[in-house]
Amino acid sequence: MPAWQSGLAGLEIPNCYWPAHVSDPSFRAICHKSFFARRDKDEEVGTLFESVNIAILIGSALVTLAALTSLVSQRFGAPLLLVFLGIGLLAGEDGLLGIEFDSGSVAYFIGSLALAIILFDSGFETPLRSYRVAAAPALSLATFGVLLTAGLTGVAAHFLFGAGWLEAFLLGSIVASTDAAAVFFLLRAGGIRLREKVGSTLEIESGANDPMAIFLTILLIELIAADAGTSALFGFEVLLTFIQQMGLGLLFGVIGGFGVSWLLNKLVNLDPGLYPITGLAAALVVFSVCALLGGSGFLAAYVAGVVAGNQKVRFAQRLRRFQVGMTWLAQIGMFLALGLLATPSEFPDILLPALVLSGVLIFVARPLAVWLCLLPFDFRSRETLFTGWVGLRGAVSILLAILPGLAGIENGSFYFNVVFVMVLASLLVQGWTIQPAAKLLKMSLPSEQGLVDRVELELRGAAEMELVGYKIHPDSAIARGERVPRWARPVMVIRDGLSYSVHTIGPLQADDQVYLFAAARRVRLLDQIYASPWEEMTADSDIQFRLKGATKMSDLVRQYGLEDIDAAEGQTAGQYLDRAFDGNPVVGDRVSAGDVDIVVCALDDAGGVGTVGIVIGEEDPGFGVLMADLIRRAGARAGRLVGKRRAVASGFSESTPGKDISDQS
Repeated sequence: MPAWQSGLAGLEIPNCYWPAHVSDPSFRAICHKSFFARRDKDEEVGTLFESVNIAILIGSALVTLAALTSLVSQRFGAPLLLVFLGIGLLAGEDGLLGIEFDSGSVAYFIGSLALAIILFDSGFETPLRSYRVAAAPALSLATFGVLLTAGLTGVAAHFLFGAGWLEAFLLGSIVASTDAAAVFFLLRAGGIRLREKVGSTLEIESGANDPMAIFLTILLIELIAADAGTSALFGFEVLLTFIQQMGLGLLFGVIGGFGVSWLLNKLVNLDPGLYPITGLAAALVVFSVCALLGGSGFLAAYVAGVVAGNQKVRFAQRLRRFQVGMTWLAQIGMFLALGLLATPSEFPDILLPALVLSGVLIFVARPLAVWLCLLPFDFRSRETLFTGWVGLRGAVSILLAILPGLAGIENGSFYFNVVFVMVLASLLVQGWTIQPAAKLLKMSLPSEQGLVDRVELELRGAAEMELVGYKIHPDSAIARGERVPRWARPVMVIRDGLSYSVHTIGPLQADDQVYLFAAARRVRLLDQIYASPWEEMTADSDIQFRLKGATKMSDLVRQYGLEDIDAAEGQTAGQYLDRAFDGNPVVGDRVSAGDVDIVVCALDDAGGVGTVGIVIGEEDPGFGVLMADLIRRAGARAGRLVGKRRAVASGFSESTPGKDISDQS
């Protein structure tokens, strides 16, 4: 009771305030009680408003802080998701703000909703071309890879923590999948551009393996709650449950994806602001309905995104822009909520074995599972090693670690604390080293230059146009003085912050920003005109010679001694590579012939091979030689750093006179 009310509780309304005809004591007592009851209610409403305002203030301030720290993350190269998680920890009960948040169900709701949004967007942004390139290896990693990783990590957890086999395998299953949000944000928002086969494999795997890990986690929780033995893992019911969840998830995803695209194309008169909201809400309907009917809602959300994103959808660019913002908000909210839920003061009890288990997962379980799953596919040692290293754990693992506690499993907080430490270790070790590892293993490609913006225009009839903006690259054909084709002339040029017409500005210069209207199919040609040359922009850094795709294979065989290559009479290098990759070549694809590699450097406007690269002496060294070489190079780099520090220290000691201890004056 507030102080003002406790002081007045014993008072009565004086008789002088009552009308003369009101003399009944019981009526006066009722009025006296209602007077203070009204004051009670007003005080409760005021407290509610104050609590709501404080919650909005704290929540919005944390989201704003998380968004602003992206600038710091870019400057220092820190994984942005680690920053979000760190802000949640600092605001939690053991942090600076001391916010007490212990509702696992609320955190799981926020995380599930955010993950559904992220998976739908990631599927929406994945073109079918990526599946033609990497569907088989990615799905192998998303299924068998998750099983192998969970099994190997579970065996290590059994001996490290002394847990039962089911409990150990539960811990392994929780951390078995790579995190879709972490991988997509590091590869897309982080600006890391990989060879298409490797990048597509990682993106598809990270989006498709979450349902498998969720299925294993829920299955093991149910078995532990039922006091079942390990033999129950191999029962026929488990297989039926798996088929039901994945089958329904795939079915609802396909139907839902076509339904989302159909709905968006039918809403002709809908307000443009409601259009992207309707699309995302429809995707969440697919997710929830599938989950309610016993399927994998997360798989349905991802597949629906893939189907809808590869259909012809009105206002597709507007929908993508909206989903980018929603995905960022979902990511920030999910990591902040999970960070608030953690209690770092409980970590010391499990810190050492959790870090050892992280080492087993990062350096043994994940690489071994990747190597076994990619054996049937044409992956080089460098590609396999890099794929094994990009096994980031993130919010999905922490989200799954909440489930044992919600299900009433004994020591539910144990799973959460161990997994939280393992996720922190993964983000620190792997998240901070992905870009250097990509360069070291020659998996990265130069970043694309030139394209500034694309705005889709909805015009009457069947005309499809875009407003495209470019910043003219210094090495582009236009900057070198080439004439602009009539169909590619800009309608506006921005130079030094001022806008000009193409008729008044004169010759175009490097760093000018140009805007023009073009059909979507001509954007690739515009890249070649305004951006840096396609060969320089997309080819691997180890290419030694570049040739036109029209070069005869007979000339290459004679020039480089490629006797092992079986090329048809009169076949060009572009046709040979096109046939080697089943009509779907991508930049970075390679065909090896002894110690010579023939590489796809660039594609022409029709999707064929336009430029071919030759790499001599790039024979696959194998895992043993590759690892020895990487260790040698890392040791040499560490030695150089130590040598520089010693040189700086010795120079400082020589330039700074020592103190004369004999001078006591």
